[in-house]
Amino acid sequence: MTLLPAPPVGGHALPLARDLARHGDRTALLTADGELSYRELAARVDETARRLGQERRLLLLPGANTMGALVIHLAALSAGHIVLLVPGDHHESVAALTAAYDPDVVVHPDDGDEWRIEERRPTSAHALHPDLALLLSTSGSTGSPKLVRLSHENLQANAESIATYLGIRDTDRAATTLPMHYCYGLSVIHSHLLRGAGLVLTDLSVADACFWDLFRTAGGTALAGVPYTFDLLDRVGFADMELPRLRYITQAGGRLAPERVVKYAALGRRRGWDLFVMYGQTEATARMAYLPPALAAEHPTAIGVPVPGGTFRLEPVEDASDGVGELVYTGPNVMLGYAHTPEDLALGRTVDALRTGDLARRTEDGLYEIVGRRSRFLKILGLRVDPQRIEALLERHGLNALCTGDDERVALAVVPTPGWDERRIRRQVVDECGLPARAVHVRLLPELPRLASGKPDYQAVRALSRSAAQPAADGEQTPDDLCALYARILDRPDVTPDSSFVSLGGDSLSYVEMSLHLEARLGRLPVNWHTTPIRELERPARIGRGGRSRRRSLETSVVLRAVAIVCVVGSHIRLFEIRGGAHLLLAVAGFNFARFLLSSDERAERTRRSLRSIARIAVPTMAWTAVALLISDDYDLSNLFLLHNALWPEVMGAGIHLWFVEALVYILLALTALLATPAVHRLERRFPYGLPVALAGLGLLTRYELVGLPARAQITDAITVFWLFALGWAAARSRTVPHRLLVTATALASVPGFFPGEPRRELFVMVGFCLLVWFPTLPSSRRVNQVAGLLAGSSLAIYLTHWQVFPLFDDVSEPLALIVSLLFGIGYAAAVNRLVRWVADLRTVRRHTAGTAAQPCHAPRPRPGRTMRRRRVSDLTLSHRTHGAGGRSGRSVVQRTGLRSTGES
Repeated sequence: MTLLPAPPVGGHALPLARDLARHGDRTALLTADGELSYRELAARVDETARRLGQERRLLLLPGANTMGALVIHLAALSAGHIVLLVPGDHHESVAALTAAYDPDVVVHPDDGDEWRIEERRPTSAHALHPDLALLLSTSGSTGSPKLVRLSHENLQANAESIATYLGIRDTDRAATTLPMHYCYGLSVIHSHLLRGAGLVLTDLSVADACFWDLFRTAGGTALAGVPYTFDLLDRVGFADMELPRLRYITQAGGRLAPERVVKYAALGRRRGWDLFVMYGQTEATARMAYLPPALAAEHPTAIGVPVPGGTFRLEPVEDASDGVGELVYTGPNVMLGYAHTPEDLALGRTVDALRTGDLARRTEDGLYEIVGRRSRFLKILGLRVDPQRIEALLERHGLNALCTGDDERVALAVVPTPGWDERRIRRQVVDECGLPARAVHVRLLPELPRLASGKPDYQAVRALSRSAAQPAADGEQTPDDLCALYARILDRPDVTPDSSFVSLGGDSLSYVEMSLHLEARLGRLPVNWHTTPIRELERPARIGRGGRSRRRSLETSVVLRAVAIVCVVGSHIRLFEIRGGAHLLLAVAGFNFARFLLSSDERAERTRRSLRSIARIAVPTMAWTAVALLISDDYDLSNLFLLHNALWPEVMGAGIHLWFVEALVYILLALTALLATPAVHRLERRFPYGLPVALAGLGLLTRYELVGLPARAQITDAITVFWLFALGWAAARSRTVPHRLLVTATALASVPGFFPGEPRRELFVMVGFCLLVWFPTLPSSRRVNQVAGLLAGSSLAIYLTHWQVFPLFDDVSEPLALIVSLLFGIGYAAAVNRLVRWVADLRTVRRHTAGTAAQPCHAPRPRPGRTMRRRRVSDLTLSHRTHGAGGRSGRSVVQRTGLRSTGES
């Protein structure tokens, strides 16, 4: 007796699920445990449908390639219920979507094929549109509340279309090499059940020998795969396997490299099977285009022609070259629309045409080619960058890579090959795309991150890029990790484990940021870290509770810069009287001058570094002075051009406020010119300690007025304060205890009397100088490091701006005036740094744009001197032929990489 199927609730059902029994005793499912006929499958489906009841409800089903999950899925669709199909191996997604959509029925996997059905309510809590049949996550959006709403017509039409162009026969047997919750995997199931073909039902990977035993035993004729599947096929020696019944392999889920398309198409011709390259999206139920096997070898970059029943058109896109537009698809398989909340389940059709987001062109042969992803384009420094083209660029060099990013950086995950490291990969992208080095983040991985479907996990790549910019909380820092840190902070693409901070051109302005990051990474700041090669920087053994030490250290020069600037501002506000901070900063400036600006052995490189450092002091000063000229009467044009103390050193009015900056700029200019002469350069190389000591001695002549100079405002004039700078330089060059003792004794002897009647001021400078000479680092904590780093890194900006800021608040509250002055200066420093980087990056981009005729990593652009023509290509409909034996699909259950996250289509 024939068992009649249960009547669909509400009169709606999916025909391919309802009519299973019409295929009779043909084999429907083949598993490692045996076979199941269509008649037997139909009976199980009908029994489960009756258990689900007559009231139409929303059913959440964790997808799995098992008989139990498949039976429940078909039963719900045959009975008119709505299936919310979620990743069965991702418990977080199941929990998130259960909470977001409050399903009426939840299915729980149990051991074996008997799954537990939890009926949470007898009738639906939701208004459900009569056309709605299935809810799927968009590609990679596991756990996201954004779902694709598919109708019965969508599912049936797509299955019919696929079965037609693949020429599926009732004798075919396709392996379930893709997850059922993935639209591509589900389309394999639906299209073969529609034709009465068999399914080799398994969750084994193609990398598993047991899979191939089952496939051969079952007489498998079809495989489906994403690009990663073909990596696995190469590893297991697929080309040499004996698979006499294999008829076709299908490929979708992302772009397969053209050379691999050619390779597998040729392999198929030799071994007697066809390769079908396909294109689709969840929003189109699964498939929108396919490339006929006969054209694969000749047109490996094409996605082919629209599937039967579908059409393409190209809509113009701004900045795209002629013939390129956004690919728009129409057909009966286009989704009803998206759902974001349960209320959206009541909606009918809200989408008639699918804007794919892909940029495409139609070739002279009538085939469509994808040239980029509109939504994946990045815009960095005004430059449009196409991640897909960067992937193709690296692919040409034999590198397997994933590329994504945001408005600030390109993020790359790369599987390295011999001869390629982070530095070389970054340089390749920088040279090809005209991006600044700091905007290219490279992570080397043994495997690229993949979703459970095998598709690229771009969200994981972004997460890796973000984590690389953050200090590691635990674990050893590898040289590659530290190289990435140096490259980011110093904006250098050529960082290697043999590089050091000073060899890479680090200066006192980047030194604070670098030292804080390095101390956080390593747990302590090594002595002479700035001259130590990166490979020799090691993290000490962790101690204390939980294996971590809470002790931190901070470079003494950073502490002195932070303390000095607070004392300068507080004393000017008259909140307290701790003077001498500016003069101590001059000694620290000399100390850093020796460590950074004199680090290169090449005279030209030294000069270049010195001039750059001078510019980074003078330009922000002049910019702020220009603002101050407009808002106050403190300054005049002599201050704007840093000439006030040179012209009127004896005038002690408001114009003298900038004496420290003027003195520092004059000293640096004089020393740069002096050291640029070959003789003095050689002298400094030969006597690195003796030269600054001699210069300090010369400076003491002016400090004690022994050279007959005119009367001057001694404590603020560059000539009379130079000895402080020179002693700081000598302190940095001190390598022995006698060296340090001589410098210390000189300071202790010469500071007293320099500030007549101000012993506390003199004591402050002497104590600070002794700390600088004898203590490279001081004990600290993480919070203190953060605050001191901000203040030290912004000390110049705070000094410049506080004169105009604190008068606005000191009548209200002197502590408030201090806090606001410090915060304003920190903000001004951040703005200047951002502007400097932006200008440098813009120059890089402009140089590249001016010198490059073709931009391989950028979006297609019109040729220079030619107005881009916009033309609408409408209803580009192609005729179709039914291909009897075709197809290809190198596909397998993907091996886990350990990286689980969402990804892009």
